[in-house]
Amino acid sequence: MNRLSREKSPYLRLHKDDPVDWYPWGEEAFAKARKEDKPVFLSVGYSSCHWCHVMARESFRDPEVAALLNAHFVPVKVDREERPDLDAAYMQALIALTGQGGWPMSLFLTPEGRPFYGGTYFPPEDRMGLPGFKRVLLAVKEAWSGNRARLEEEAQRLAQALKRSAQRRGKVPDSVHLEVLDRLEALFDPEHGGFGEGAKFPQAPLLLYLLARAAAGERRAEALLRPTLTRMALGGVYDQVEGGFHRYAVDRAWRLPHFEKMLYDNALLARVYLGAWLLFRDPLYARVARETLDFLRSLRLPEGGFAAALDAESEGEEGAYYALEEDEVALLGEEERLYLSPFPFGRRYALSAFGEEAVRARLGEGFEAFLAELKGKLRRLRRGKPRPLLDYKLLVDWNGLALEALAEAGRFWGEPYLGEAKALARRLLGLAQGGLLPHAHRLGESTPGLLLDQARVGLGLVALYEATGEWAWLMAAREVLEAAWVFKGETWQETLDPLPLPPRMEEGALPSGRSSLALLFFHLGRIFEEERYLREAEGLLEEEGGFLRHYPEAFPGLLLAHLHLRLGSELALPTPSPFLPQARGWYLPLTLLITGPEGALPSLRKEAGKAYLCLQGACLAPAREEGEVWEALRTRYPGLKAPPPGIGQDGGPG
Repeated sequence: MNRLSREKSPYLRLHKDDPVDWYPWGEEAFAKARKEDKPVFLSVGYSSCHWCHVMARESFRDPEVAALLNAHFVPVKVDREERPDLDAAYMQALIALTGQGGWPMSLFLTPEGRPFYGGTYFPPEDRMGLPGFKRVLLAVKEAWSGNRARLEEEAQRLAQALKRSAQRRGKVPDSVHLEVLDRLEALFDPEHGGFGEGAKFPQAPLLLYLLARAAAGERRAEALLRPTLTRMALGGVYDQVEGGFHRYAVDRAWRLPHFEKMLYDNALLARVYLGAWLLFRDPLYARVARETLDFLRSLRLPEGGFAAALDAESEGEEGAYYALEEDEVALLGEEERLYLSPFPFGRRYALSAFGEEAVRARLGEGFEAFLAELKGKLRRLRRGKPRPLLDYKLLVDWNGLALEALAEAGRFWGEPYLGEAKALARRLLGLAQGGLLPHAHRLGESTPGLLLDQARVGLGLVALYEATGEWAWLMAAREVLEAAWVFKGETWQETLDPLPLPPRMEEGALPSGRSSLALLFFHLGRIFEEERYLREAEGLLEEEGGFLRHYPEAFPGLLLAHLHLRLGSELALPTPSPFLPQARGWYLPLTLLITGPEGALPSLRKEAGKAYLCLQGACLAPAREEGEVWEALRTRYPGLKAPPPGIGQDGGPG
């Protein structure tokens, strides 16, 4: 066993029996590198990463490879989910070195932590146009001993270039919201939905941004959004049997997924499809939202909260649990084959449902019964297969995303989602120490919290307050924010360690901690009418303004925060209010629902029984009738529809 046997991360513990003398990230490893004058080999991965497992089997468990690593390098292993700050900082270096990134991330560092060479997956021998890992190790060893000064000079130059690129301050022009639609239209795939022509990721934060734009009446956003959501929901990237989304599709048609399932993807996409159903009323979107929320339950930990991910592979084979064998495909009937359209890869078939429209038209009212019977058959076929590995650590920021999803589902569908959201909120708040939430928790131990943990749980608590009107959740959100503010130091950093590289604000699959924090400041600033919160939110956006000016489509979390700055509003309903049950059923993604006793908050110092729609502190005339409220909201949301029957409190689950 190596030092990783003492770690709590399930991913690191997978490597505890490797012959490689792994160190966890920390001063011990870098002190050894300085003392012995060796480069550090940094390997970053995560437990549901298929190619991480492949490289482990092929190289890290190979005695010859281990001997080279142990003799000439200090090997360091990092779980990217446990340390997203390290992952983000070093990923930008890998992209700068090679032009692309990915996992496993394989970097060679100076003893000071500066990268000078790297890649992702290296096969054991030369293959697929990639150099073999043993050849790479020997070449780096020779370069380190024979051309040390040049390597260190290159590493220093790279670090300085990355620091210059991190200078990102600047005002965000309002025109950015038109420019990003122009860019997205140029990238849009009109045949299959999504953006680009290669592998496609769901990009849930971008979909949430487009959903808010569509709700505010932007037809261009709707034209990008609906084909994408429909193709994703029917494609192999969605698990047609047990619900929930795989991490991405390797093809442009969404047919063949990379099979791991992540908590963050599914929490965010549940919100996307719930909002899309409320906005567009496509029953497919409602079904996908419910099934995705059901999938979250399969990740629930015995002590509360949700596990991080399900692996892509079972018994060493990617997709073995999810895909059908040839003899299983033969069991499908005519309509079932038409509905599922199996897609071959290797010896197996991935399942998509692109034939749904044709089968629904053929079966009419019998379609729902057909679908229930088909899914039952496919679940029975899976029962005899080994299930993928569960990464059982609790990540607080990802659980904050799940809290927001459950709270929103509870607002519109009632129980059991509201009860689940409250239980999750209590679990997360119970992990706080000194007011600060941790980042990862497992086996009774926690790792220190990051900015993103405080921000995402805070947003989840605000959503729970909007869904219930219960003050405890609103006050807890404020306490989380204030505790983070006390400990923030000079700036809102997104890292725990002083690094030789600048901390990187990444967005794409996940909203960044800084954009989430800006949104939380906006929400609480408007609820409590706190100018200092609003100033801090605007300051955060200005700090990142350079990113939005140059690459707006790459920072959807920042775009959404800026949209709230421009178009965000509040609907204040001092209670008792006749409008409250109906208001909880309206889909208003850019409007805060503020409720509570008359005068209990600055924003509620108004007459009970009336409705007040306010934009940046300026309120319209108070509405006394439902029709007046409706017309006021329609000015902000031209496509607003009345809630479906049973939606909103006290409407029950609907």
